[in-house]
Amino acid sequence: MRTGYFYSLIFALLTGASIGAVAAPLASAESHGGPLVMEAAVTPEITKVDLNGADAATLQKELAGVGEAKAKAIVAYRETNGPFASVDELLEVKGIGKAILDRNRDKLEVN
Repeated sequence: MRTGYFYSLIFALLTGASIGAVAAPLASAESHGGPLVMEAAVTPEITKVDLNGADAATLQKELAGVGEAKAKAIVAYRETNGPFASVDELLEVKGIGKAILDRNRDKLEVN
């Protein structure tokens, strides 16, 4: 009976010590003396792609649904017809439809 009581006491002591070690704050956070600062989640800023200045590689990389052929078509259209007057003019490019334009509208600008 005494042995069972002894093992129960040791088990309780070790369990309490392990919970205390897990729940205790890190000593290094307190040692530097400065206030603890939590970093906020950084939301990626949407970078705008200039239809009149971007090259084919940039268009391909930044725009969803635009591969190499469509990116080259956008650049070719711009070289043939001059700079884009608006983002909606992108619909005139062969292979660019309303779905692709709507998916990328917030990423596009015309300067």
